[in-house]
Amino acid sequence: QVQLVESGGGLVQAGGSLRLSCAASGVSFSSNYIGWFRQAPGTEREFVAGIRWDTLTTDYADSMKGRFTISRDNAKKAVYLQMNSLKPEDTAVYHCAARSSLWGSRNSDDYPYWGQGTQVTGGS
Repeated sequence: QVQLVESGGGLVQAGGSLRLSCAASGVSFSSNYIGWFRQAPGTEREFVAGIRWDTLTTDYADSMKGRFTISRDNAKKAVYLQMNSLKPEDTAVYHCAARSSLWGSRNSDDYPYWGQGTQVTGGS
């Protein structure tokens, strides 16, 4: 079973940057597809980005393309989300999630493993 712990959130001014980390423990991390999701108060969980474990192929929600970059280090069992040009509307709790599949998904229901989340607050 994969266990995930996020870190790196915080308060940042509009236009600033943050780098989130997701540390994994448990077996089979390197064969899991990892996704980042976010959830703002009163809204549904939203797909942000995802990355395959083997080819490192990435996928991004349209609103994040060009601003966010997902990467992973299978040897360190870590996944990262570099967020640049942050906007107030990026404010949310950011979660990493894993699914034991070669293929990604933008549907949060397809991910059985979740971290507790880290708060990102993009100031105005």
